[in-house]
Amino acid sequence: MASPFSKEFLEEIKQKLLADQIKLEKELGVVTDKPVMRDEYDAKFPDYGKDEGESAAEVAEYDTNLQIEEALEGQLRDTKKALKKLEDGVYGICKYCEKPIEERRLLARPTSGSCVECKKTLMKKRKWYQLKAD
Repeated sequence: MASPFSKEFLEEIKQKLLADQIKLEKELGVVTDKPVMRDEYDAKFPDYGKDEGESAAEVAEYDTNLQIEEALEGQLRDTKKALKKLEDGVYGICKYCEKPIEERRLLARPTSGSCVECKKTLMKKRKWYQLKAD
């Protein structure tokens, strides 16, 4: 299947994604130790000292680092997935309706996997289920 997007547009997206990948990997390097396994980072546990106050600060910082790590890993995973789709020639196709995602949306959020209409529908359903569960 031929891509509905121009080569120039796809190249622009690829450059954005590659820049995002580098940025995310650098940010992960600040709050984590080197990957134990490929794409597996571990949040750094700070060492402030032995007294009770220092230990509490260590735990608080570790908790923050862990949350940041999880968010960054998710963004990095999405970025790599989008780059793989580009490589496979299926980038920019909505995973729900299989129609091309609007270029404007992809420029704003290059990792998007769904078009605006499908995302709206999905969010409405999610909200409905949350209301029903409450």
